Amino acid sequence: MTTPDGDDTFWALAAPLLEQAGVTRSTMMGYACLRLNGDFFACLDRQDGSLVVKLDETQVTALIEAGNADEFAPNGRRFREWASIPPTKQRNWPRHLDAALAASAARQTR
Repeated sequence: MTTPDGDDTFWALAAPLLEQAGVTRSTMMGYACLRLNGDFFACLDRQDGSLVVKLDETQVTALIEAGNADEFAPNGRRFREWASIPPTKQRNWPRHLDAALAASAARQTR
């Protein structure tokens, strides 16, 4: 299931999420991504094979401080609600995808 760029792993993990109501495949900033009712929640960074998830800023900060994620900062600008989970932590990707989907659902109820 794992390839050097993580593409197969990402889409295998995404498959059950895509069966949920409102979850679709899309693109954002040139990346294939997952959205819930149009709201981005995850993608694969093909440059380094990391999983990129959108959470809330508190969750992202906690992941980074614990060494479980890196900042997502394309072009040098940090996206405070986005975390980059490296391929070395692929075993945790399912948990992060679920958290990102839940965060997207929460954003939609605000």
